Amino acid sequence: MFAFDVPRPPRRPSLTPMIDVVFLLLVFFMLASRFEMETSLPLHLAGQGAGEPYSGPPRLIDILPGELRLNGVPVAADMLVEDITALTETRADTIVLRARDGARLQGVVDVMQRLEQAGFTALVLVE
Repeated sequence: MFAFDVPRPPRRPSLTPMIDVVFLLLVFFMLASRFEMETSLPLHLAGQGAGEPYSGPPRLIDILPGELRLNGVPVAADMLVEDITALTETRADTIVLRARDGARLQGVVDVMQRLEQAGFTALVLVE
């Protein structure tokens, strides 16, 4: 008959490589995921021929670090929509936005969102 060796106890597999792979996958998916919703604002850049030609009274909003100016006149942020409504015939009239003297991007976005919530759709950003 055949003589076999003494049976060895079964080896337990090492879990270290599997744990390494799990952590690598975790890091990959954390870096590849988006954790917040991105919002977009409709925006036409000057010179792109965004549609109808400009008509009506001037509607230029200067955005400065500490204030807003409508056609060169300082205006409070909460009064901006009322003042711009007086200068427009419809909510589709063009409104020109211009960031000046180191204005922060968040200030520009705040003004755009305020106007968008009021129903203004034709916002043009100039340099």
